[in-house]
This record gives sequence, C-alpha cells and structure tokens, in this order.
Amino acid sequence: MNDLVIIILLIIVGLLVMFFLPQLLVMRAVPKVIKMFRRYNAVSPRDAKTPEELGFNPRTMLIRMLKPRDYRPRALQVLISQGIIKTTEDGKLYLSEETLGFSRWRGI
Repeated sequence: MNDLVIIILLIIVGLLVMFFLPQLLVMRAVPKVIKMFRRYNAVSPRDAKTPEELGFNPRTMLIRMLKPRDYRPRALQVLISQGIIKTTEDGKLYLSEETLGFSRWRGI
C-alpha cells in the first residue's frame, strides 16, 4: 500500500511540475524582456524596434536542441496581451512605461 501512495504522489508532483514550472519560467523572463526594451531604448512609438532588432530571432533546430528553452518570446506575448508592450502600425514594438507603472512589474 505504501508503494502505491508514493507512486501516486510522484505522479501528482510530476504533473504539477509539468504545468507550473513553464509558467514560473515565463514570469521569470518578463523582467529580462522589459530590460531588453529599455536597453535598446524602445520606449516610445518613435523609438519602436522590430522583434529582430530586439533579439527575438527564431532559433535554428540545432540551437533549439543544444540550448535550454528560451522563455522570452512567451514572456513578450504575455506583455503584449497586457498592453505593456505596444505594437505600431508597421509591426514594431515598444515598451509603454505608463502601462508598466500600473502593472505588477512596475518596480522593474
């Protein structure tokens, strides 16, 4: 009976890690993305940059196999969905400091 309980607990822990660890890693990547926008001075529509200029280039298959997963693109999508990162008409991106000031990441 003890073996069954241990197996069930391991399965539950494995499922929790499988579902919550990626979300945690995305939230950890959000400050890095915000700092990237500030480093490249993409903080207004006039100074907006393309994703490629900001370093969001797609990884090749070889790089994806050899390096750990990059959670910055998913963090970028989270920030866009919350209106912290805005898009210009020509597809360039910039950080809205005003919207960031009202978000949970305002201290970054």
